[in-house]
Amino acid sequence: MKSYPMAGAVPRARRLRREATIFERMLWSALRERLPGLRFRRQVPFGPYIADFASHRARLIVELDGDGHAFQIEADAVRTRFLEGEGYRVLRFWNAEIVENLDGVMETIGAAATLTDCD
Repeated sequence: MKSYPMAGAVPRARRLRREATIFERMLWSALRERLPGLRFRRQVPFGPYIADFASHRARLIVELDGDGHAFQIEADAVRTRFLEGEGYRVLRFWNAEIVENLDGVMETIGAAATLTDCD
């Protein structure tokens, strides 16, 4: 069942796009350059949440987690269950992975998109 964005989500998503972290910018650039056939959108509202990156065609969401996420494990699990309930597969990466292993992150995203397309 599709959940519509909550009131105020669209302006908040626009602000988050403008104020993207360096890690979000790095991943966004890599998604466009290395996976050009897989179209992603940034800061996409889903019900009460805003996903960092979403590919509607592949039914795939990519979330980047910073240090603060180490203290909100249960909240992130609830968020992931909600997004999965919307029909999306959710991949989570730590910000450090974007810097230390961008090739591996991109390989994982590409493989997940391929698996999702085959379902």
